[in-house]
Parts: sequence; C-alpha cells; structure tokens
Amino acid sequence: MSDSKIIIVTGASSGIGEAVAERLTAEGHHVVAGARRTERLEALAERVRGTGGSIEVRTLDVTDRAAVSAFVDATVATHGRLDVIVNNAGVMPLSRLDALLVDQWDTMIDVNVRGLLHGIAAALPHFQRQGAGHFVTVASIGAHEVVPTAAVYCATKYAAWAITEGLRLEVDPSIRVTTVSPGVVESELADTITDSTAAAAMQDYRAAAIPPDAIARGIAYAIGEPAEVDVNELIIRPARQR
Repeated sequence: MSDSKIIIVTGASSGIGEAVAERLTAEGHHVVAGARRTERLEALAERVRGTGGSIEVRTLDVTDRAAVSAFVDATVATHGRLDVIVNNAGVMPLSRLDALLVDQWDTMIDVNVRGLLHGIAAALPHFQRQGAGHFVTVASIGAHEVVPTAAVYCATKYAAWAITEGLRLEVDPSIRVTTVSPGVVESELADTITDSTAAAAMQDYRAAAIPPDAIARGIAYAIGEPAEVDVNELIIRPARQR
C-alpha cells in the first residue's frame, strides 16, 4: 500500500506489543519487532508472514542504550527511514513499599523509564533529519491514578506520561507524539508479581479485562491519521473498569 510505514515496536513478544505488531502488519505496514524473548519473536514472525504480513524481528533489551541505538540505526540503514516508534516495553512486578523489593523497583525504573528514554534518544535524531516521525508511548492507567501495591509502577508511568508530553511540547510539529494509557488488559504483565499481597489483589483487579488488540486498534488509529492530525493521548480501558 502506498502509505505503508516503517514501524518499530518494542516489547513485541507478548501482550500489547505482540498485538500491535500483528495489527499494524495486517494493515499493510512493515514492523520491526524487538524484545528479549527471541523464540516468541520468531513465532510472531512466522504467524505474521503466514498471513502475508511484512515483519522482521530482532532481540532487544531496552535497558541497554547502545543496543536500542543500534536497533534503530539498523532499521533506518535497511529501509532508508523510520516512520514510527512504539515504545511499549514494560514490566509490572507490583508490591507494597514495605515489602522492600528494591531490586524490582529498580527493574521497573530501568525498563519503564530508561527504556522509554533510550527509544526517544535513538529515534529523535532520525525524525529531526527526516522532518517527520511519530513517537507512541504505551503508558498505563497507572499514569493517571495510584493504587496500593503500585506506587513505584505508577510512578514510572507518570514519568512516561510526563516525558512524552514534554517531548510533544519540545519537538517541531512535523513530529507527532501520542501517549496511550491502557486500563486492565489481558497480558503477562501480572505474571512478574512475586509479592503475595499484590498478586492476590491483582486477581480481583483483572477480573474485567479487554484483549490487547483493543489497544492495538487505538494505536493504529493514531498512526493512521493524516500528518496534520496529532492524536496526543488515548485512555483505553474496559467499560466496567472504574
């Protein structure tokens, strides 16, 4: 299709990232998918190619700044441009602060905040050189509210919202910026919770969840709008979520 775009998606091995990759390739875009779990990426690629989609996959750890830069630079070198980067990689090992799971706090900061910054730092020079580009940040409803056991996670998502909004205000209008905040979505995020109190609370919280493709459709909408239309923010959650 003539308006096919070159799109990077991080955290593409499961959940929202996987759904975004599948949705965007189905709409005719070329996706460069990155994540740590190579075997899951290969399965995604096989599935997408089996339906005629265009995708390439590469192992990526967003906490490694040099790796993110190399990932983005290689995409531009191969395709001559980069149209969109979907900074989606994230982790959510929830716990009460008095559980003192400090290593897990650090992991959330490294992936959810530094990983986002690494993606921005890698793509921004290319977008500025091209005079066009689109940043999409997958934040969370946790960027708009705080619940018990989620203090650090929500802090990282507030940070993701603030960083992305600051980016929108600073860049030239030729570069579009979108923050997407999902509510409760079917995913593996909760599988990283080791704290028993947080895990029990999450069982009830996730009772009403929407499929990750609901978020993917929102991202596809923002990307598909004309260049003069900048969809700045989307909050997408189950109708039953309050």
